[in-house]
Amino acid sequence: MPEDTEAKRPTVTPMRVVIGLCLLAPFVAMLWVSSYAKVDPTFIGIPFFYWYQMLWVLISTALTMTAYKLWQRDQRARKGGASA
Repeated sequence: MPEDTEAKRPTVTPMRVVIGLCLLAPFVAMLWVSSYAKVDPTFIGIPFFYWYQMLWVLISTALTMTAYKLWQRDQRARKGGASA
């Protein structure tokens, strides 16, 4: 039995925490409406309220891609570690 507990890897790892933060950040940013519910500063005539949300579309894409790549790396490490 002691060998089984040593071979198990923890479910919550620093990499998985980073993955979770990458996926959580866009939700927090968009749900905190009072932080961006204003007109100024405008960007090429577009009020802050709109361009801030459009910027988060790009940021969310980058964060989701980062989370996915980290997840793939984590899964490869777990499979590689289990067979060794």
